[in-house]
Amino acid sequence: MLTLISKKSLLAAIVMFSIVLSACGRTAPVKDLESQPVPTNITSADKVKKAIKLAGVSLGWIITENGSNKLRGVLNLRSHQAVISIPYSTKEYSLIYQSSVNLDYDATEKTIHNNYNGWIQNLNNNIQVQLSGM
Repeated sequence: MLTLISKKSLLAAIVMFSIVLSACGRTAPVKDLESQPVPTNITSADKVKKAIKLAGVSLGWIITENGSNKLRGVLNLRSHQAVISIPYSTKEYSLIYQSSVNLDYDATEKTIHNNYNGWIQNLNNNIQVQLSGM
C-alpha cells in the first residue's frame, strides 16, 4: 500500500506532468496545405474561386481577391487573427500561412497555436465539399 507521503508525491508528480503536457501541446508546426486537388470535372478557375469563397465564408473567413488566381483569407476570432494566401487553378489550390496575431507564431521554429492547423483543415475540408458539389 502507498503511504500518505508517497500518495502526495505521486499526486504532485501527476499534476506536474499534466502541466508540462499542456504547455507542450499548445503549439504545433504550421501545416501549409499545398497542391490540394481539384476534381477533374471542374474546368473553370472561376468555379474553384467560387468554391473557396463559399467554403471560407461559411466558416467565418473573409475571402478577398489578391491578384490573378490568388485569394487572401482572414479569420478573426476574439483577439486572434490568421491570414493565409490561397493560390488556385483548375488543377489545384493551396492554403499557405502568411501572418497571425495572438497565435504564438514562432518564425524560427515555424510553430503556431494548435487551433490554427484545425482551422486550416476545416477550411480545406469545406472547400473539398464545395468542389464536389459543383
